[in-house]
Amino acid sequence: MKALLYSLVAGTVLLVSCAKDNVDPPSSTLSGRIVYQDQVVGVRSNASQDLGNRSTMLELWQPGYQFFEKFPIFVNQDGTFTATLFDGDYQLVRTRGNGPWVDNTDTIEVQVRGNTVLDVPVQPYFTIQNASIQRSGNTVTATCRVKQEVSARNIDQVTLFISRTQFVDNVNNTAQNSKSGAALANLNQDLSFSVSVPASNKGVVYARLGVRAAGAGEFMFTPVQKLE
Repeated sequence: MKALLYSLVAGTVLLVSCAKDNVDPPSSTLSGRIVYQDQVVGVRSNASQDLGNRSTMLELWQPGYQFFEKFPIFVNQDGTFTATLFDGDYQLVRTRGNGPWVDNTDTIEVQVRGNTVLDVPVQPYFTIQNASIQRSGNTVTATCRVKQEVSARNIDQVTLFISRTQFVDNVNNTAQNSKSGAALANLNQDLSFSVSVPASNKGVVYARLGVRAAGAGEFMFTPVQKLE
């Protein structure tokens, strides 16, 4: 478990421990993407760090040590992740109930040797296709079509979010335009959105679309788009 403890902290505690035990800090890297059909799945910014008692979207475990504890893997809003580790054999788990996808608690065996790259597959409830976002003056418009990938849950909401920073989601935004209920009764037609840029949001605007299934805590997002 010493490997996990060193991996958890990149600061003082790590350096002090290393000095005391005369062990070099970890230098190997595990990086990768959360993917569906080889496409990266966008998530809420800081979602992994902000799930409270529900922990993180991905957990890494290292069996064979006396203190068998999880190591959280923080996922960026673009669906990528990176962790610094010791070389070793690990088990990666997709945390139950912590993403805009169907629960899958199957363990993924991971051998970290130097710089290791791993794609983590997920099964979203819904995906956004043919997304198009434009800006004209102080108005941002968007169109898209939503596809139901599994019948496990109904659709809850599709939303266009805009923000003054590159962090854009249901928590970090300056304006939004949503559709729900009867407006989403027919997913075989394009959806259109329009939102006014707030007067306080001067200069560049960032935007992306998100879709959420009923009962799911998190949206699945399109890539962030910068609008001059």
